[in-house]
Amino acid sequence: KEAIMIEIRRFSDLGTFENDWLKARYHFSFSHYHDPDRMGHGKLRVWNDDTIKPQTGFPPHGHRDMEIITYVRTGAITHQDSMGNKGRTEAGDVQVMSAGKGVQHSEWNAEGEDTTIFQLWIEPAETGGTPDWGAKAFPKADRSGEWATLASGPGDTDALPIRQDAAVLGATLKAGEQLDYEVKAGRFGYLVLAAGSIELNGEVLNARDGAAITGDAQLTLKGLEDAEIVFVDTI
Repeated sequence: KEAIMIEIRRFSDLGTFENDWLKARYHFSFSHYHDPDRMGHGKLRVWNDDTIKPQTGFPPHGHRDMEIITYVRTGAITHQDSMGNKGRTEAGDVQVMSAGKGVQHSEWNAEGEDTTIFQLWIEPAETGGTPDWGAKAFPKADRSGEWATLASGPGDTDALPIRQDAAVLGATLKAGEQLDYEVKAGRFGYLVLAAGSIELNGEVLNARDGAAITGDAQLTLKGLEDAEIVFVDTI
């Protein structure tokens, strides 16, 4: 059963894009990369793995009707938007933008080094609504060997809010540590390793590999090298 429920997406098999300032890897169809078998997983529509060179970034552009979560792996990203928000999000921390009925934003690497991020898009439960943005620090020590909820639908006041029955979780695992998770029936999980290596139900995952999980599935994660994990659970 589990062999059918877990599909490994190796980093080397992801969609690619590269220009003079951005090196991107796409877990799902995005921009000019199109794979009809990889259009999303549940309400998760986009998972991009971006490396942005210093003093460059995404110029102002628009979004609507999407929950956009940025997880900073290394460096920092500086956000500015048409709502008047401006903020700098550092490695290990998270920002969420609910595009609602429409918003313009830019994401810039103002640092002196490459910045690496995961950008996730989750479809909202309802279209329209007032745009919103927020960022929060999530110390890695607080999620050592356990799940921390980074962003969540209604009900989790400690997490950044997203407008869907979904959660973005983070954890770190030392070599030899184990962590479990249940993806319930009717739900979808997607896991990407930000760093290190783990064994997921007996299958080795290395840094930036992904795994698409369809519930009902019981997951067992074992640390092989010190690992940093980002996980989405959604309808």
